[in-house]
Amino acid sequence: MELRHLHYFIAVAEELHFSRAAKRLHISQPPLSQQIRGLEDELGVRLFERTKRQVQLTEAGKVFLERSYLVLAQLEQAIEVTQRVERGEVGRLAIGFVGSATYTVLPDILSVFREQFPAVELRLHELTTQEQIQALHHKQVDVGIVRSAIIEPGLSMECVLQESLVLALPQTHPLSAQAKVSLSALADELFILFPAKMGPIFYEQIINICQEAGFRPKVAQEAVQMQTIIGLVAAGLGIALVPACLQNFHRSGVTYRPLQEQTPKTGLYLAWRQHDSSPVIRAFLSLAQKTMQWESNRDDR
Repeated sequence: MELRHLHYFIAVAEELHFSRAAKRLHISQPPLSQQIRGLEDELGVRLFERTKRQVQLTEAGKVFLERSYLVLAQLEQAIEVTQRVERGEVGRLAIGFVGSATYTVLPDILSVFREQFPAVELRLHELTTQEQIQALHHKQVDVGIVRSAIIEPGLSMECVLQESLVLALPQTHPLSAQAKVSLSALADELFILFPAKMGPIFYEQIINICQEAGFRPKVAQEAVQMQTIIGLVAAGLGIALVPACLQNFHRSGVTYRPLQEQTPKTGLYLAWRQHDSSPVIRAFLSLAQKTMQWESNRDDR
């Protein structure tokens, strides 16, 4: 039995007339009658009572019609779900992200993605850049939002945001009175830094910026989360150079100031496995890129 036999049967059952059913199916009547007889022979039952004046469904035919409707409905549903999966509209997506992404790109991307792909189950994991790299390799996350570009075999990276570094100071610090602060003024300050082993590129960037200004930073504390770094600054334990997006983290006792010198910017990057062809991942990457491009164009206006 083929799917077309069900369509033939349903057309005759609904029209109760072979000529009208054949016209509806865009075939001639004799082949249609032959197909229905063949279907009855295969099933071993009569589906129709035929006389010269009328065609009627048998009791078996009525049951088979109900079941045929169900089969076609299930098939249509299967086709629809399959097509939605191919478009990335159905499935699961595990996203890793650095904490600072929550103050800039992540909320916008998630908001748009949730609106356009409501049937995709999202699982979010706040991880450091190095933790995300390992999680991607072990397929514990599907996409990462990492701090700084990393050359890593098997992974692709694309920048979604470049931002300046700013100085986070205790609110009572003398330098907070300045509109802009020179790096050279920080030579004797105690720094709170992100650990080198958790984010080596960002760590080295801070070290290099200070060394170019003529000093190596004195490290008072290390903290894995940017929010923790800001909390330690508020407690007066030191100062910190942080991405500009942290200014969106409103913490009493902290003041942010731009730097006088031009310094290299820090970036947020999408990271994913190069050979992962998951439709959900492709959909997320495409939407994230479009969302951030739109945001960038809006900010430029």
